[in-house]
Amino acid sequence: MAAYYNEFDPFAAAWLRELIKAGVIADGEVDERSISDVPPSDLAGFTQCHFFAGIGVWSYALRNAGWPDDQAVWTGSCPCQPFSGAGKGTGFADERHLWPAFFHLISVSTPPVVFGEQVASKDGLAWLDLVHADLEGQGYTCGAVDTCAASVGSPHIRQRLYWVADGLDKGLERHPRHGDKAQGWKKPTRSTSKGCVPGGLVNAERGGFQKGQLDKINTLGCRGEGAANTDDGTATPEFRSSHRPGPVNGCWGDADWLLCRDGFWRAVEPGTSPLADESPDHMGRLRGYGNAIVAAQAQAFIESYIEEIR
Repeated sequence: MAAYYNEFDPFAAAWLRELIKAGVIADGEVDERSISDVPPSDLAGFTQCHFFAGIGVWSYALRNAGWPDDQAVWTGSCPCQPFSGAGKGTGFADERHLWPAFFHLISVSTPPVVFGEQVASKDGLAWLDLVHADLEGQGYTCGAVDTCAASVGSPHIRQRLYWVADGLDKGLERHPRHGDKAQGWKKPTRSTSKGCVPGGLVNAERGGFQKGQLDKINTLGCRGEGAANTDDGTATPEFRSSHRPGPVNGCWGDADWLLCRDGFWRAVEPGTSPLADESPDHMGRLRGYGNAIVAAQAQAFIESYIEEIR
């Protein structure tokens, strides 16, 4: 069945349609309604549902991680502005706090797996507590990591909370944990998980999540163990290795590095057109890129989940 993309920004929605047409993301339908206006009945028949879809990076990351288009999954990166240090700090009182609407759809439709992302801040952690409590109350088991884009070789930080809700007893026939575990799974595209999550998902050494437990956030990448703590000699060999993703290998290995007028070097995709101020699409494109998750970062998280459930 087709995928469902919910995105209320017309510019981003048009972008999604072009990506679908080009085959970059899973084939599907784009719905420009607010998530608050979407009844659960409208989602019947869709295998994958992507809310706050932006420019479709969750679908792209799922594909790169080897997640088949016909494998059930939901994703959603709820607006970060209410919980970001750069915002007004209105938090749960902000009208853009749309988790309740997303949770309503999840609780009625009971997808087997849900991936999400949120800004890594004190308020973001409070938001994540609510998300985990709500989902665990519905029988899901949750895990999360606090990780940065630099952990997969990006030349910037982009610190984010990535979380997953495993449905356990929900939709078992659609869940890769049951039946033929290898069936349908594809080889990841340029796997990044080994460089992003030193140990996989939270508490993965116990052979899986424990039902009903609110897992402690495991800080990884920039601020956690591994690459950031190599001075004390305790970093794992994996993170001391030159094979760990960096600015000149991994996803950004083919980038052109430009020296800008402010004295900083910046990575640019070869052939990319500059976002000139006079371009009519300037603000729309900046919004699309700025609101998007980092594909390699999401891919690494998804790969770690797949590895854990196999």
